[in-house]
Amino acid sequence: MINMSGKIFIIGIGPGAEEYLTLKAVNCVKNCDYTVGSTRAIDLFSDVKNTIAFNVKDLLDKLEEGVDLAIKGNSVAILSTGDPGFSGVLNTVLRISDEKGLSKDNIKVIPGISSLQLAAARNHIQWDSANVMTFHGRENVEDILEVIDNGKTTIALPSRKVKDMAQFLLDNGVSESRKVTVCERLSYPDEKIVSTSLKDIATSEFTYMCIMIIEGKN
Repeated sequence: MINMSGKIFIIGIGPGAEEYLTLKAVNCVKNCDYTVGSTRAIDLFSDVKNTIAFNVKDLLDKLEEGVDLAIKGNSVAILSTGDPGFSGVLNTVLRISDEKGLSKDNIKVIPGISSLQLAAARNHIQWDSANVMTFHGRENVEDILEVIDNGKTTIALPSRKVKDMAQFLLDNGVSESRKVTVCERLSYPDEKIVSTSLKDIATSEFTYMCIMIIEGKN
């Protein structure tokens, strides 16, 4: 039986550094009975009650556990890197909740600052006029070919290594001299922003925490 007093708060935690947390996110976590998220995400909050940490392998199990706790009448914060609606856990939590019979009326979404937004800000890009794409956890990388030459800057969250994405573009006829900016570990002390040619990016190593900005074709 579903306790209608239970609530889920899907909370965007920003790109990673504590200073990018919203006050709404902090207060929401503070007031929730349980907080579900990666260890890195949970550690951003100094005032948190019961915690349920997940990793890539047990993500779905822990999200289901969070939904079950809400069904029993608890308030549950589910932390999502960046913004929940952009390569976040929003759709996954909504699907699990629907399968278990928890209404959307019991779910609130707290937006956060995405790494894509921060990448646009760092590079002075009006991002509502750019091609904004995410391939995180997806295999539809070929979709980028439909927009890569439309004259707009493309801001993308890669699904694979940055150099693999760069090589894919080279293999599909994008000029090796096309300017690409890679924003790595944005908001962290070791943040790095590299601007060079597509050819150079294809032979460079980066961590998985990256945003690619590909200059529009004139």
